[in-house]
Amino acid sequence: EEQLVESGGGLVQPGGSLRLSCVASGFTFSFYTMSWVRQAPGKGPEWVSSIDISGRATYANSVKGRFTIARDNTKNTLYLQMNSLKPEDTAVYYCGRTTEGDRGQGTQVTVSS
Repeated sequence: EEQLVESGGGLVQPGGSLRLSCVASGFTFSFYTMSWVRQAPGKGPEWVSSIDISGRATYANSVKGRFTIARDNTKNTLYLQMNSLKPEDTAVYYCGRTTEGDRGQGTQVTVSS
């Protein structure tokens, strides 16, 4: 059974940093492009970033230059380093396989003073 477990969220002040992790199981992690998607209260899902099997990363304009996606295929883990956080980054963050549209339970990120 495929499973994705996100962690690392929390409450942080504007300008702060967090690193999210997503541990995958039940499928061959290294075979898939992986993505982070977020959903703020009352809004639809917003794509944040993707990383392909070669390690090439793409980012939404809203996070470019502040967020960094990475993967460790030896640990079946996807990461999202988030720096210079803004209140508008507040959302539940989900990881998933880009082509499969699956996702985990999410991890809450709240940016507030």
